[in-house]
Formats: sequence, C-alpha cells, structure tokens
Amino acid sequence: MLERHQHEFGPVLPVDLNTPEVARLDFTAANPILATADLRDTEAFEALVARLLEDQNALIGVGGYLENRVIYRRSPGLFGDPAVPARSLHLGVDVWLRAGTPVLAPLEAVVHSVADNDNFGDYGPTVILQHELEDTTFYTLYGHLGRAEVALLRPGMTLEKGEKFAEVGPHPENGDWPPHLHFQVIANMLGREGDFPGVALPAEQEHWAQLCPDPNLILQASVLNTK
Repeated sequence: MLERHQHEFGPVLPVDLNTPEVARLDFTAANPILATADLRDTEAFEALVARLLEDQNALIGVGGYLENRVIYRRSPGLFGDPAVPARSLHLGVDVWLRAGTPVLAPLEAVVHSVADNDNFGDYGPTVILQHELEDTTFYTLYGHLGRAEVALLRPGMTLEKGEKFAEVGPHPENGDWPPHLHFQVIANMLGREGDFPGVALPAEQEHWAQLCPDPNLILQASVLNTK
C-alpha cells in the first residue's frame, strides 16, 4: 500500500537524503570497525559514528532496516535478558545527523501517543503518529527526540503534512545515544502507546517485517535501495 503512495509523502527531515553527503552505515558483524565497539560508552560510540561518516566523506548516515546489529549483541542485557538470545534485528531506519534538526510529519497525522522512554539505550522522548491512506490506518514512530518539543504534544493533536513537531535530541536525554532519529513504520500498534519494539529476534524476521514495513518507502533515500 505504501509503495502506491510514495509520491504523496513529504520529507521526515528538512535535508536531502539523496546527495553525496549521505552514506549508508553498516552496524553488522561484517563491519570490522565494530570489533571493539562499546555501545555503553556514548562518547566512544559517537566517535565511531563520526569515523564511519568520515571514511565515506559524508555528513549524514542512514541505515538499519532489518539489519542484524552486532552492536546490540555486544551489549548483553540492553535489549532483554542476557540469558536468552539478543534482540538484534533493527526494525526502523536510523538517520544519524546533528541534534536540533527539525522532525516533520510526512503526511497529515494525528498524534497517537507520546512518551519519554527514559532508560539507557531506550528511545528517550518518543512520538507515534497515526495516518490514514486508502481507508487504512498505519503509524510512524520517531525515537531519540528532544524533550522540550515533545513535552508540548498531546494525543489527538492534528498535524499538517510538513509540519515540524519535534527535533532530533541530544544525549543523554535521547536515551543516551549519539544524535540520530529512529524512524519506524508500524501497521498495527498491538494496543501499545508511546512505545513499540524497535529491535526483534532475528529468527522472527518474517513476522516483524510484515508488522513493520520498510521505512524507506517514506524516506526514499537512494543509498538504502542498494544491498
């Protein structure tokens, strides 16, 4: 359904994701730079992101959908019980760029729910928007936002296409991450509000891919269309 309406979506961020300044970042085990990555050291992780961008002469990084991220597996307990397999399959797209960057509604929306998921490595300030297309309801999730703007939002508020409703947040208030936007599309909220899994077990990829379609159908970043 989203494929048929790609021309209707506005940008999620006021930047062009189809310039040479945008690069795809790889956080899988295939990237040797991650061999000593420590997700629990935010400053070191931010330096790692900067290095990955510099290596590609880029200013903005994108990637992550259905990526089996070694950075989660190297941090036992961050996304669940350390005694069981880690949830390392990323269900959204991350856009790594400076804190303070405006976040825009890509389509007319109603604020579904808002929360501050204030735990280390969590979403931090989070907004979920509800949209309608072809009489079908779907949702978009925005994680790692700034607190000040999110505090002004309430469920039921309406947003116009292109309207700014939040900003990319700084650490530590963004869940203690290097600044980036986690953007995720959700077909069914399963009764949840203000939060939704952003990572899943790799063995459950088929189930979660149906529940969370590719966010690049909205972002339309060309570097994410190549495998």
